[in-house]
Amino acid sequence: MIESKWMLHAKKADFNEIGTKFHISPVTARIIRNRDVVGEEAIGRYLFGNVEQMYDPRLLPDMERAVEILEGKIAAGARIRIVGDYDIDGVCSTYILYRGLKRLGAAVDYEIPDRVKDGYGINESIIRAASADGVDTILTCDNGIAAVSQFELAKELGMTAVITDHHDIQTVDDGAGGEQDLLPPADALVNPKRRDSRYPNGAICGAMVAYKLIQVMYERAGVPRDEWLEMMEFAAIATVGDVMKLQDENRIVVKEGLKRLGISKNLGIRKLIEKNNLDPKAISAYHIGFVIGPCLNAGGRLQTAKLALSLLLCEDEGEADRLALELKELNDQRKDMTQQGVDQAVALVEERYLNDKVLVVFLPDCHESLAGIVAGRIRERY
Repeated sequence: MIESKWMLHAKKADFNEIGTKFHISPVTARIIRNRDVVGEEAIGRYLFGNVEQMYDPRLLPDMERAVEILEGKIAAGARIRIVGDYDIDGVCSTYILYRGLKRLGAAVDYEIPDRVKDGYGINESIIRAASADGVDTILTCDNGIAAVSQFELAKELGMTAVITDHHDIQTVDDGAGGEQDLLPPADALVNPKRRDSRYPNGAICGAMVAYKLIQVMYERAGVPRDEWLEMMEFAAIATVGDVMKLQDENRIVVKEGLKRLGISKNLGIRKLIEKNNLDPKAISAYHIGFVIGPCLNAGGRLQTAKLALSLLLCEDEGEADRLALELKELNDQRKDMTQQGVDQAVALVEERYLNDKVLVVFLPDCHESLAGIVAGRIRERY
């Protein structure tokens, strides 16, 4: 077993002066500096940031174009299908878009790929099924930025395509020794990582991009601001669950979202908190990352992510109770299966591969959705 070696990361600054100015300890000031938060404005935002300091969503590329398209489709009664993803960010993104568009009167439904059958992101079978169902517009969240051939098919089938995503963008040679973004042929493509993005924070999750889209649509439709703020807890859950850096705008959203989680109006979230015996008044980022988040993820790992989305959308007390319990039990099963996989892998390493510089361990019965977790545990151990 390799022993851990801790090294002090020491970036220079006048920590005493920062501490005095912001009424924090010099140790806290050092931690903030080590996280590359520099300057009075950035430090103040880090410590005391609020909703009013969140960035204008219109700085995201194609944001206004996407909003105009969706407004037109809603007015025309055209069918819109949201295509999400099976992890916590994808589930929260889908929830935000579905609830928001429903509120605005859209004829909208959703599809979430199956982890085993479909793999990650939108595929041609999902697009063909949408076309067969008479869907006019496909709206993705937390995926779609790499689906070039898939959206070529969607356009051939006469569908409108709006992509919201936050993942890195593929590049191709521009013929002049440089690179250019390889973008799908969508009618609007909202992604903070586009080269032409003016958005100050490129490190937001998919649910944050979806949340920003609904913010603009609500503002233009005259929906009360409180209804938008109510959904912030889902942007917060996704931000923590997708392991975004808790800096800048992400920090504000998580701080404000955590406040709202304790008094959530969402029946499903309240039931999930209850089934895990958590104190709703003391929910922290830890509880999202290691309790609530894994329960929402468990459906997508072992069954279907639609279980988690059904829970978030549920308005029936008995049904919400049943779904929350099912997700908790699935997560408990996931933990047991993960530990079983780790134990089997450790036994193999100890017996056969302990002197190998590279570990390659074959577990034929390990569920494919857990292989990455098991591999991570083995990496940590050795």
